[in-house]
Amino acid sequence: MISKKMKYAIKALCYLGEHSQSQMVVKTQDISNYKKIPKKFLEQILLELKKAKIVNSKQGNEGGYYLLKNTKDINLADIYRIFEGPIALIACASENFYQPCEDCIDESNCKLKKSIKTVRNETLESMKKITIFSLQ
Repeated sequence: MISKKMKYAIKALCYLGEHSQSQMVVKTQDISNYKKIPKKFLEQILLELKKAKIVNSKQGNEGGYYLLKNTKDINLADIYRIFEGPIALIACASENFYQPCEDCIDESNCKLKKSIKTVRNETLESMKKITIFSLQ
């Protein structure tokens, strides 16, 4: 199950994507109102997306947020890793967050790791196919 934080991030990115053709800077309050996301929570989410270089902001009266990437280039796997962490169900099967198992006797022949890697690979491929563009 995904967290509210990730769900709201996707909703905010879709809203920004809908307004990206006009090169419009979108106010946090507008996203909050239209997508029904608590403003303070949205601000935290947007800061994390900014840190990940997916959005940027402009300060001042005419300020707000805008996308740095095309909506076709932002996929569910990218967003999931920012807000949820590893896609793999166990650390030894993770691509980006690998850690060896302390209790594993022979990791190279571990059937659980191989099975979970298969699940991770199939999940990752599915998540990469779902873009913000496809969700708009």
